[in-house]
Amino acid sequence: MKTFKDLLMVSLTGLFARKVRTLLLLLGPMIGVAAIIAAVGLTDSAKGDLKAKVNKLGTNLIEVSASSAFGGQDPTLPEDVLDRARSVVTVKSVAKVHELANIVVTPYNEARDKYEAVPIPVLASDVLLPSVLEVKLISGRWLNEFDEQATSRSAVIGIGLARQFNYLPGETRTIELGNIRYGVVGVLSEVELEPAFDNAVFITFSAAKADFVDADKILANKIYVRSQVGAEKDTSEALKIAINLGGPDEVATDIKSEALQLAAQSDQQIKLIVVSMGILASIVGGVGIANVMSISVIQRSAEIGIRRALGHTRSIIASQFLLESLFIGLLGGICGVLLGIVSIFLGATIAGWVFVLAPWLPPAGILLAMVISVIAGLYPSVRAAKLEPLETLRLG
Repeated sequence: MKTFKDLLMVSLTGLFARKVRTLLLLLGPMIGVAAIIAAVGLTDSAKGDLKAKVNKLGTNLIEVSASSAFGGQDPTLPEDVLDRARSVVTVKSVAKVHELANIVVTPYNEARDKYEAVPIPVLASDVLLPSVLEVKLISGRWLNEFDEQATSRSAVIGIGLARQFNYLPGETRTIELGNIRYGVVGVLSEVELEPAFDNAVFITFSAAKADFVDADKILANKIYVRSQVGAEKDTSEALKIAINLGGPDEVATDIKSEALQLAAQSDQQIKLIVVSMGILASIVGGVGIANVMSISVIQRSAEIGIRRALGHTRSIIASQFLLESLFIGLLGGICGVLLGIVSIFLGATIAGWVFVLAPWLPPAGILLAMVISVIAGLYPSVRAAKLEPLETLRLG
């Protein structure tokens, strides 16, 4: 065999002459590489979606809630909590809420039995809550100063509750809170950083006091704060001191974007597990390549013997089988990369994520498949090279 081109043609002919065997050999590296590409790509796509959400929603929303030190079993924050929160120089805006208890919410009185066991949050809220949450209304309007001053029985519902109650945008609609009818004036859009709000009912503090609270005044048990970007941790700690005037354990603070970041970390762990499984599948595929090619050496012993008799050296015979292993890794890697990319595209499309594929991933997947295949082909290549012409003709 005079040139590398001739060796290349012999190797390709050896592969394509046995199509079923070659196809079976391709499955190992193809499945392994596809699993790795899909795992990394889908995790990156999910992470990209989370990053997009965090960038859109902001990382600077802080929830401050009362502990038992402020009011025992039904803790509330101080009456001037908004002024205390605004005294922190890194606070940009703040809104307060009070979650009411034991109120049955139904779309109409006849459905009371169905919804009586379903806890639907009812919150007294001030007029600034949507602007602090940076969430828009998809229908109608939010509670305003007139509703508060006139003690009007106006309510805004979350988008999840609107779907549950079959609310139509712009529809003149009432709902039952306890045994009291409230008019729905708006529907709040999805609140990514506070999912419970999607199925909640919001009314004014004055209406809550008049209809549901037997007390002289109704105080907030939570506030939502927008801090300056980058100052979330400092603001969170400063709010504890400002609100209870020095007692750092009296209120609890929660930076809402941290839940999304924890979700990204859990996705990273899943990625590592699936990538490890993909590498294991590639190694198992490599073992399969070694086994099948070892059997192929015996099956092609007559061919090897004839070529040895014609003057082909041991190195040429070994190089042929190594080249076949290399081609199997290359083709399997390319097919695996294509299959992985299709999996990422389908998964991202179904989940509504942004398609993300790191540019280094396809060449790395192909290289991994080629390396494992070449390593797997070393033993069959050496075995084929050691066969003597007379022995191979006897085996054949």
